[in-house]
Amino acid sequence: MSNSDTPRPVRPVLDVWCELQCPDCHRALDDLHALRARYGDRLEIRLRHFPLEKHKHAYAAAQAAEEAAEQGQAWPYAEAVLARTEELGARGERLLTEIAGELGLDAEEVDTALIDGRHMLIVDADQAEGKAIGVTGTPTYVIDGERLDGGKSQEGLRERIEEIVDRLLAGQDGADPA
Repeated sequence: MSNSDTPRPVRPVLDVWCELQCPDCHRALDDLHALRARYGDRLEIRLRHFPLEKHKHAYAAAQAAEEAAEQGQAWPYAEAVLARTEELGARGERLLTEIAGELGLDAEEVDTALIDGRHMLIVDADQAEGKAIGVTGTPTYVIDGERLDGGKSQEGLRERIEEIVDRLLAGQDGADPA
């Protein structure tokens, strides 16, 4: 077995249950940016969809984000939509395709995906999984089996996530727990 065949340690995964019309999720972006800056590719941050009924364009936004992911721009697209939650409430799906175009994505393909519903199963599966593990609002974070609810307050959540990630990374390195 060559060195290239040596299995790499599995990165810790942070699932972020998010709703793209949610102002609290927009405020959570600062924490996500800080986590990316601190850990880089040592932490996998996954966007998970949890559209809430109170926001009528959230389900379409989740589908559009999945199409953006197919085009290699999941987080940039999600962040661009979150930056305009109020406008999304007013303009709806037109804004979703407009943002895709602004990011250099195939906006027509995003529009087509919204029409043909090709990503509905992914969004539905995320939402069902979220409900099954107790997600009730957004943002909610899950890492190493621990659920952290950011819908009421972001206070202290990034620090708790960092504690868990540091512990997981230390365990992978075979570090001696002194």
